[in-house]
Amino acid sequence: MSEAIERGKAIRQEMMGTLSLPPSEFRQPFDDLVHAYCFGEVWSRPGLSRKIRSMLTVALLTGLSRPNQLKVHVKAAIANGVTKEEIREVIMHAAVYCGIPAGADSFQHATAALQELGLE
Repeated sequence: MSEAIERGKAIRQEMMGTLSLPPSEFRQPFDDLVHAYCFGEVWSRPGLSRKIRSMLTVALLTGLSRPNQLKVHVKAAIANGVTKEEIREVIMHAAVYCGIPAGADSFQHATAALQELGLE
């Protein structure tokens, strides 16, 4: 297995814990891509802290209206040191530039993620 995949798996595990999806031969090439490229190559770069990367990811997922990924990354943001208040401010800021409907949906899904963590 490539070094980037292994590094990516370790970073993803630190941020998100054990994933609930069982291994799948069909999905394995995609999982390898995510581990190598997203986490092994980009999240491991030294230019930005994981906290800042998490804040950017929450803003981008708000703009893209990706609720399932938003919930996962709100939880990861908490693990990366982003506070509940900072998550709120990131979504508010993104809502101004990405649209109030995207912000409203993101608040709903972020709240659900925080509730699952016992923070709301």
